[in-house]
Amino acid sequence: MTFKSLNLILATTALVGLAAPVLAQDKTGLNMDEAASGQPGGVAQYDLAQGLYTIGLANKDALMALTAAKLAAGVEMTDVVREGEQKLADGVTEDADVADAPADVAMMLASAREFAAGDEALLGLIDDVEAEGARGRIGGASRQMSRLPAGAIDVWRIPFYGNSYAEIGVSGDGDAPLSVVVSDENGNRVSCPARVYDKFYCDFVPRWNGYFNVTVANQGRKRNSYYILTN
Repeated sequence: MTFKSLNLILATTALVGLAAPVLAQDKTGLNMDEAASGQPGGVAQYDLAQGLYTIGLANKDALMALTAAKLAAGVEMTDVVREGEQKLADGVTEDADVADAPADVAMMLASAREFAAGDEALLGLIDDVEAEGARGRIGGASRQMSRLPAGAIDVWRIPFYGNSYAEIGVSGDGDAPLSVVVSDENGNRVSCPARVYDKFYCDFVPRWNGYFNVTVANQGRKRNSYYILTN
């Protein structure tokens, strides 16, 4: 084959490539790969910590509260500002009191100390967890606080990458029940496990890069200050 013939073949191939139509990704239907799965990360661990702490409080169990604190301390959280809006029902106003908040590591450790009731072995373990601080943390979790009045609704617009594991969590302060619904940009609801009161966790794999709406409704008679968490 001559050099001239080779150039002609290469030029023809390039023209064919330019003329070929670009196949757009199908973005119809539910943006969720129901056959895919992933490895739970920081949001799942934090959600587990909150669940254990709730049980620990109910049973005044120092060891369970301490375990929750250790799990929560092992997650590196980044505070972010997300795109969202709050819808207030008629007659609903913001509460000026901003002292309430979801349980954090310090609160969990304080409860563990209270429930330990002078048990030197448990108190020593609590000291160890407190001294460890942020060592050994796993990353990849971000959060934003919202203070949601009774009867009000928050709608968050959160982007996730296609073919990548997505986690969404909600952790409230326990003052009111929260209802959480996740839907894709087409309005299709993402199936998530049913959760009770004001704790919620959902994980899935989107089919394409897209936005998801997370609707959080306060169904109680008191304000609930909660974190919305994502990976």
